[in-house]
Amino acid sequence: MEELRPGICQVVVCENTNSPTDREGGVFPHAGETQKASWESCLEQGTLSISESYRCTNRVMAPFNFTHSDASTFILTGIPGLESAHIWISIPFFTFYVISLLGNVTLLSVVGKEQTLQKPMYLLLCILALTDIATPTFVVPKALGIFWFNLKSITVAGCLTQMFFLHTISVMHSSTLVTMAFDRYVAICNPLRYATILSNAQIAKLGLAGLIRAVLFILPLPLLLSQQTFCANRIIPHTQCEHVDLEKMVCGDITVSRIYGLLLMLVITGFDLTFIAISYGLIIRAVLRISSQKAHQKALNTCTAHICVMLTYYTPTTFSILTHYFGQGIAPYVHIILADLYLLIPPMLNPIIYGVKTKELRDKVVKYTCRSSADTKFTQSSADTRDDISSGLQCPSGNCQIVREYVNQH
Repeated sequence: MEELRPGICQVVVCENTNSPTDREGGVFPHAGETQKASWESCLEQGTLSISESYRCTNRVMAPFNFTHSDASTFILTGIPGLESAHIWISIPFFTFYVISLLGNVTLLSVVGKEQTLQKPMYLLLCILALTDIATPTFVVPKALGIFWFNLKSITVAGCLTQMFFLHTISVMHSSTLVTMAFDRYVAICNPLRYATILSNAQIAKLGLAGLIRAVLFILPLPLLLSQQTFCANRIIPHTQCEHVDLEKMVCGDITVSRIYGLLLMLVITGFDLTFIAISYGLIIRAVLRISSQKAHQKALNTCTAHICVMLTYYTPTTFSILTHYFGQGIAPYVHIILADLYLLIPPMLNPIIYGVKTKELRDKVVKYTCRSSADTKFTQSSADTRDDISSGLQCPSGNCQIVREYVNQH
């Protein structure tokens, strides 16, 4: 080990661990007490240098400034093991995000403009669209900053805030799917009382209840972590801040936080999936009692879009959870990619699924799309007519005055 000069710190990255040594992980494993004492005194000065010893590799740490000002900063590495492909990975990230924004904004716009669509089912779709806009918005901009500009740092407060909103929106999304399952149950099993049970006001109340449930359940997670002390090694191998990753950064006892997070996942996921399963069990029983084959088909078609949306949400979520707890032999980048997919794929597919499977919504989208195209052509045609008249072109016999009046009015 090289002799430390006054005012210079050494950070060593070993080949076998590929991570910086720190005070908690053992300072310079093969160094003597002199070097350890030098490291302690050097930390207090807040300066940095790089050295090599015992087959340890020099790494340029220029992007990292391990001074006292970095005590409130984490480093998001992106997708570990695929750093060289970050630019290529950013292409589907950006594409999925743009498609999800266009699809969900279009859905909100059409439902907002069309009075005939302002019914409980489509109001639930609007709530789902809002969660689908918010979810990637809290992830993709930061991920693209990492991929494109190497902007990896994030404050502790920013990290906790991102974690809170991501998990809150996820719980809200799940609540909306439960309400949609209940909506389909009432529509098929009790159609005569549908308007009484599920009015627009009731949907608004259920949406607010889902939001309050999400906030109350998730809020303790960042509050518990904010009371903890984070270790010196603050590198998070992810594109966003998640509760499990932040727990690994804590130096103190995280038993309460870990138990609460596990119970929260089991209670929310278990309750929501159980309620959805019961709703569809009752729907299937009611459908089987119908003698008409045509009625069977019509009843099942009303549920197809919702079933597809549930599969696109819960399938990647389940795989992500299973690989995290039981996939220790899986490469780290697989965990990260699965976690990103369940935040990116459902928001992109949901408006497409409902646009394709719901005829009424599809017809209205086509109507407004065609109207927008026709308005554009008509505006261009009016401008051309106005230019022709102002240029003194001859109108058909007897029609000049009529055309002039029309142009002036438009």
